[in-house]
Amino acid sequence: MAAGYIIYGTSTMLVYTTGDGVNGFTLNPAIGTFYLSHPQMQFPENGTIYSVNEGNYSHFPQGIKNYIKYCQKEEGDRPYTSRYIGSLVSDFHRNMIKGGIYLYPTSSKNPNGKLRLLYECNPMAFIAEQAHGNASDGRTRILDITPTELHQRVPFICGSKNMVHKVEEFMSAAASS
Repeated sequence: MAAGYIIYGTSTMLVYTTGDGVNGFTLNPAIGTFYLSHPQMQFPENGTIYSVNEGNYSHFPQGIKNYIKYCQKEEGDRPYTSRYIGSLVSDFHRNMIKGGIYLYPTSSKNPNGKLRLLYECNPMAFIAEQAHGNASDGRTRILDITPTELHQRVPFICGSKNMVHKVEEFMSAAASS
């Protein structure tokens, strides 16, 4: 089993795992080869960045709304910084390096979530877990969800371990109230 992505901007990186940690390779355009620039990449356990399209806030479930308010509340190391590029790979990559969480929850517009389990969420969840992060649908570990159809959509919450657990706490509390 393997998963990876390529990201480009000021530099081009290939990030992948074959089940034994996550390694990042940067392209040297002068000679056209990649070199190991980020060995054994890991999510920090905690982060200060949350990535969610807050334009959809009114459509989110209460647990996600409560978590966003928690992120914005000034207390301790908060408020967290809101950074949303709108690209799963770009947001994921930044959060893995700096510490953070990516949220694409269910909404009244997309009651099953929007991202596809098999070819968006599962590969990123595998990378996240190999980098000591977590990935969840808000209740269940992404890699434990049994696919029922090829293009199945699910909510996706992924990033620093403690931040994902905190979202799950908010989702659980909202469900039981």
